[in-house]
Amino acid sequence: LRKFAGNVDIDRIYNGKDRVSVMEGRLQLQENEITLLKSSLADALRRLPRVCACLCASMCLCSQVWLSVSNPAHKSSYTDSLSSLSRVRRNSEKLAKDPQEKTKKRLDKKAASSQLEMYKYVSMVQSCHTCFFICHWLTGQSIKMFIRGRPITMYVPSNIQNYDDLRMEPPVEKLELDWVYGYRGRDCRANLYLLASGEAVYFIACVVVLYHINNRTQRHYSKHTDCVRCLTIHPDKVRVASGQTAGVDKDGKVRRFHSTFLCVIDDSNEHMLSVWDCAKGTKHAEVKSTNEAVFTVEFNPNDSTNIITCGKSHVYFWTLSAGSLTKKQGIFGKYKKPKFIQCFVFSLTGDVLTGDSEGNILTWGKSPGDVKTLGKGAKETFQIMRQTRAHDGSVFTLCMLQGGALLSGGGKDRKIIRWSADLAPERECEVKDARARVYGEELLVGTTRNAILRGTFSDGFVAIVQGHVDEMWGLATHPSQDVFLTCGHDRLVCVWNTEEHKLDWCTTLEEYGLCADFCPNGAVVSVGLSTGRWLVLDLQTKDIVSDYTDGNEQLSVMRYSTDGSFLAVGSHDNFIYIYNVTESGRRYSRYGKCNGHSSFITHLDWSKDGKYIMSNSGDYEILYWDIAGGCKLLRNRYESKDREWASYTCVLGFHVMGVWLEGSDGTDINALCRSHNERMVAVADDFCKVHLFQYPCPKPKAPNHSYEGHGSHVTNVRFTHCDSHVLSMGGKDTCILQWRVKRGGTGDSEGDMERKTETERIRERLIERQRGENVYRERGREQRRERVASGPVA
Repeated sequence: LRKFAGNVDIDRIYNGKDRVSVMEGRLQLQENEITLLKSSLADALRRLPRVCACLCASMCLCSQVWLSVSNPAHKSSYTDSLSSLSRVRRNSEKLAKDPQEKTKKRLDKKAASSQLEMYKYVSMVQSCHTCFFICHWLTGQSIKMFIRGRPITMYVPSNIQNYDDLRMEPPVEKLELDWVYGYRGRDCRANLYLLASGEAVYFIACVVVLYHINNRTQRHYSKHTDCVRCLTIHPDKVRVASGQTAGVDKDGKVRRFHSTFLCVIDDSNEHMLSVWDCAKGTKHAEVKSTNEAVFTVEFNPNDSTNIITCGKSHVYFWTLSAGSLTKKQGIFGKYKKPKFIQCFVFSLTGDVLTGDSEGNILTWGKSPGDVKTLGKGAKETFQIMRQTRAHDGSVFTLCMLQGGALLSGGGKDRKIIRWSADLAPERECEVKDARARVYGEELLVGTTRNAILRGTFSDGFVAIVQGHVDEMWGLATHPSQDVFLTCGHDRLVCVWNTEEHKLDWCTTLEEYGLCADFCPNGAVVSVGLSTGRWLVLDLQTKDIVSDYTDGNEQLSVMRYSTDGSFLAVGSHDNFIYIYNVTESGRRYSRYGKCNGHSSFITHLDWSKDGKYIMSNSGDYEILYWDIAGGCKLLRNRYESKDREWASYTCVLGFHVMGVWLEGSDGTDINALCRSHNERMVAVADDFCKVHLFQYPCPKPKAPNHSYEGHGSHVTNVRFTHCDSHVLSMGGKDTCILQWRVKRGGTGDSEGDMERKTETERIRERLIERQRGENVYRERGREQRRERVASGPVA
C-alpha cells in the first residue's frame, strides 16, 4: 500500500485494527449473502418446470409462514418456522446476536422448501424497485414494502378492517400558486423590466413573475418546463418573451424583440442565432454564431436589419438580408481585448456602447474601409472610437435614458453611476451587486444577491423583492401566526410573512442551516446547522438565546413535542438527542439519546401525548421510541400501529405509503407534511414537483394533484398553521412558492367534479397521470437521443 500510495499517510487511511476487522466482517457477510442468493437461484431454476403445478401449494405455504411471522400472538409458531425459512431481518433486531453465526445457520438451511426459496428469490428480484407485499393474519394485516432491496414492514391500524376494500381518491382540495418569493439575479442578466401596466416582470425557477409594485400583487406565467434563463419585452411594453434551459421542451434562449421579429440565441455548443416572425410564428433565418459564450443579443432600434451580439471576448455586428444572416467582428485594435463583453446599449447617435469585465465602457462606430491597405474592395468595419474608465471590476449593466444620459452598474465597486451624453460622470450611489433598470426618475435595480431594489439617487434604495442565494433545506411554519422561517447554504435565516408577502427579518449565521422548528409557544425557533451545532433564536429580538452542539455531523431535523416540554434533534451521526425544555423555550438540558438507527436520521415526529417518537433514517428504517420510558427503542413495532401522531413528516409509514411510486429508489421523496386537519398530505419530490394527496393514503399508486413551478429538486414542504397555504422551496433554484389551498367547490371545475361519480373521478385521474408519465418518458428519450446525436450541450 505504501508503494502505491506514495506520500499518503497510510495510518490516516486505516485508523486502527478495529476498522480493518469491521470491514473484513462486512465483506464476509456480503460474500455469504451472495452465496445464499446463488444457491436460491440455482434451486429455483432446477424446479422451474414444477412451479406452475406447485403454485397453489406454494402460496398456501407462504401464507402459513407469514401468518406466524406477522402475528405477535403466534410467537411459538414463528420460532418453529424460523428453522425452515432464512429471513433477513432488520439491523436493529439483530443487535443481540452474532452476525456471522446467523449467516452460518442460514447457509446450513439453504436446502429448505423449494417453494419458499422460490418465493424469496422472486421477492429479491422485485426488491430492486419499490414493491409491495400484502401479508394477512387472523386479527389484522401488515404491508411489506421493498425499497432498493430493503424490506420495510408496516402494520395496518386496528380501525381498518379490510385493507383490500380501501378506495383511494385525490383530495377535494387543490393548490393554486399564490406568491413567489425570490428573484434570479446571481447568474442571469437583462431580466428585469417594467411593463406599461406598472408591473415589473422578472423570473425565478420555472415561473415568470409580473409584480405590480404599487398594488403589491403578483401574476404568474408557469408554463415553462425548466428553469427560465432569459427575458425581453416588446417595444410596446406589453408583450413579453421568455426562454428556458433546454429541458423536456426544446426552447432556446430568447433575447430581444423587434416590432416584427424576435431574435433568439440558444445554449447549444454553436449558440445558434435565429430570427422569428412574431406574427406567423415561423423561423425567418438561422445561423451558427460562435462556440464561445454569448451574453446578449439585440436589434438596432433604428435599423431592423442590424443585430448585435456580445459575449466572451467578442462583439459581432450582424446584417439580416433576404432570410440570411452575415456578421462582422468588432475590431479592438490598439485597445486591450477584455475577457468578457457583459452588456451593450445603443446611444441616441446610433453608436454602440459596451460594458466589459475590465470595468470600461467602449464606444463603437463604423469606420470606412482601409483602401490604402486593402484596395478598392475594402469594406467598412466596426472599431472602438473611445474607451471610458467606469468601474472597479466588471460593468454588469448599461441603461440609456431618454435625454441621452447613461447609467452603468458595477459589480465589485457596487456603484451605479449616471453619465452625461458625452460620458462625463454626473452622479453615483452605492448599492450591493447592482444591475440597474431606470424608469423616469426612479430606478429598479436587480442584484446578484437575488434582490430587486427600488429608489433614486437622492433618496436611496429599498428592497422590494428578496430571496436566498444558495440551496435551501430548512423550512418551518409558526404554530399560530402567518409566519414561516427558511434557512440554507447561504447561512441566512429568514422569517417571512405569508399574509403581507414580505421578509420580516433576516440574520446571517456562522454556519449554514439545514433544519428548523418553532417552539409551540411561538416565541423562539430552533435552527440546526451543518456542524452539529444548533441555536435558539428569539423571534422578537433576533438574538441567540441558546447555543448547543451534538456531535460533529450535520443536523437534519428539529422537532418540539406538542406541549413544548421536549426537543428532539436528529443528526447524521445516527442519533436522536432529546432535551428538556424550560423557561418558555429558552433553557435546555440533555434528557437522553436514542441509539438504534444504522444510518443518519432523516425525519421524525412526536406522538400526540408527547411520550413517543417515530423516526426514519437514510437506510429506510422506521423505528419507534419510548421517550417517557428513557428513550428506549420499541422493538415490537406492532404495538405502535394505533398510536396517533401530532405531526406527520416521516416519508415512510403506513399512512403515507401511497405517495411512493413504483420504481422509486428511496431518495425520490425529500419531504412531506400532513395538514393540521389531517385531510391532506403535501409531498416534495426530486423531480421539481409538489404533490397533494388525500390523508391517509396507504395504498400504492394513490391518485393525487401534481404541481410544477420549481426548477430544481423540491427540498421541503409545509402547511401554514391554519392550512390555508402550502409552502414549498426548491434546492438550487433558491425559490419559495406559496400555494393557496382551494377548498372543495371553490374552483371552476369543482361543480363538474361533484356531479361525477367516484369511480369516474378515480379513472380520469389515473388516465391523466399515466398519460403525463408516458409523455414525460417519451420526451426524455427524445432529449437523450438528441444529445447523443449533437454531442454535449453547454
